[in-house]
Amino acid sequence: MSYDGQTIQVSAKDGIAELVFDAKGQPVNKFDQTTVQELKEAVEAVSGLSGIKGLIVRSAKSTFIVGADIMEFGALFAKDEEVIAGYLDEANAIFSAVEDLPFPTVTAINGTALGGGFEMCLSTDFRVMTKTASVGLPEVKLGIFPGFGGTVRMPRLVGADNAIDVIAAGKTLRPDAALKMGAVDAVGNEGQLLEAAKDILKQADG
Repeated sequence: MSYDGQTIQVSAKDGIAELVFDAKGQPVNKFDQTTVQELKEAVEAVSGLSGIKGLIVRSAKSTFIVGADIMEFGALFAKDEEVIAGYLDEANAIFSAVEDLPFPTVTAINGTALGGGFEMCLSTDFRVMTKTASVGLPEVKLGIFPGFGGTVRMPRLVGADNAIDVIAAGKTLRPDAALKMGAVDAVGNEGQLLEAAKDILKQADG
């Protein structure tokens, strides 16, 4: 184990690193402030590994990441604008560090990947989801916009019109719609998700 946090673990085998979201003692993964900080540390751990040819990001739970921890919003939004902006700047730098890793990266999406969870997926080079999974940026329904880079990465990936439609309406995409739009690169069966992710890395490395 290269990194073992409360919400994220990193390991590597045969040149493939795995960054696994698995919040200890919690039924689901959320993007709370602890997870954001551990993502920074986990990416640093991945960057320090030698001989890595690719990275798989996945969840050890029955769903990927359900979104941000909305219970933290009250305390965060009560702070001064400069403090909020500073937090978002730091968080975006972490997601950009994922995006800038010098080898192919793929997210294996099971269950739901919403809000910050889907923004995590968007920060990797490729995405594969199961036939029962769903992705989206529903923050607008809470009166806020995606804060971890989704408003930039989504248009680059699927075009401005599609991105505006999804973000402004807070839509959740099922696999067929996500694949057709280009939000994900492949759809597979639940039991074959990890192998599908490895296949994408092999093709990218080749």
